[in-house]
Amino acid sequence: MFGIPGKQAVTLTDKAAAQIARLMEKDGHKGLRIGVKKGGCAGMEYTMDYVDEVDKNDEVVEQDGAVVMIAPMAQMFLFGTEIDYETSLLESGFKFRNPNVVDECGCGESIKFDENIGAAE
Repeated sequence: MFGIPGKQAVTLTDKAAAQIARLMEKDGHKGLRIGVKKGGCAGMEYTMDYVDEVDKNDEVVEQDGAVVMIAPMAQMFLFGTEIDYETSLLESGFKFRNPNVVDECGCGESIKFDENIGAAE
């Protein structure tokens, strides 16, 4: 929808692809749908949901057994994002390195996008 031919909307690090593939295999889901919603102190939050069916409007990224679907309304906000999976002594989780984010809250759970994204619509 908002992609550039020959370029994936998001990229996955090897660790993220391996973790997503493990989750999909373990629970028998088709993939992981990523989106954004209003919320948090910075205005927006990422969403991640297991899915068993690909929506015809989803942008689909496949890598090393991992299947990520990007919800239609999130595509313009996520284009160019690298998704990683990090593990530390205190926490483990997916990390988004998104060039479209202009600010984020102190806890890193909510983000703010450039106000011009989607303004042309």
